[in-house]
Amino acid sequence: MEIKLSGKRALVTGANSGIGEAIALALGQAGAKVVVNYLANPADANAVVQRIKAAGSDALAIEGDISKADTVAAMFTQMDQAWGGVDILVNNAGVDGSRAEGWAADPAAWKRVIEINLFGAFNCSREALKRMVAQKGGVVLNISSVHEIIAWSGYSAYTASKAAIGMMAKTFAQEAAPYNVRVLSLAPGAIKTAINRSVWSDPRGLRDLIEKIPMNRMGEADEIGRMAVVLASDVASYVTGRTIYVDGGMTDYPDFAHGG
Repeated sequence: MEIKLSGKRALVTGANSGIGEAIALALGQAGAKVVVNYLANPADANAVVQRIKAAGSDALAIEGDISKADTVAAMFTQMDQAWGGVDILVNNAGVDGSRAEGWAADPAAWKRVIEINLFGAFNCSREALKRMVAQKGGVVLNISSVHEIIAWSGYSAYTASKAAIGMMAKTFAQEAAPYNVRVLSLAPGAIKTAINRSVWSDPRGLRDLIEKIPMNRMGEADEIGRMAVVLASDVASYVTGRTIYVDGGMTDYPDFAHGG
């Protein structure tokens, strides 16, 4: 089955690198027009735009801090002016923050992670849903994490934000379903990108990580991109309000393979 998103208008936040870049490219290869949102490194964003155009789809780069509601509103207005609206939103941009146990965490740093990961997804979802409900169609896809359900010591702000995104998506899905709008989340496991190079480039770190993955390998960013295309397409037309884990079995708790 060949999945086509021809004519669909997509916005991917944090799409100038890593998983966001892979998703933007995959959506473009499937025929969607793609807004490549970025906060820094415009040259990288423009490189993604050129790759999407080379594949035969339209694309444009828009700078914007998703944690700021007015900036997000302006970004969607710019998309309206360019393409007349939005059909697919991928809330990908996020940070994990600095490592610190809860009792030692800096409140300002903790809050900043929530502002980007949770409020950012809310700000973008709010603008997209206004348009999708009015046009009676659309898909909001949040990029969550296995840490939506797996604790991660030292990163309480990150895990809290991802757990909150999961419930926010379920609630928005319930609200938007009567308008033919789907809202769901895609939760990657350990994906090989530049941001975690320090782990997978170190033999000891990689060995420790692989022990947590039943499939005995890290995932590739394009595997997340392909799943994003599936979930954004009519192939998944009856899927909403759920988190789909793409993690090589990490949430299957592989240590229990040796007995309880």
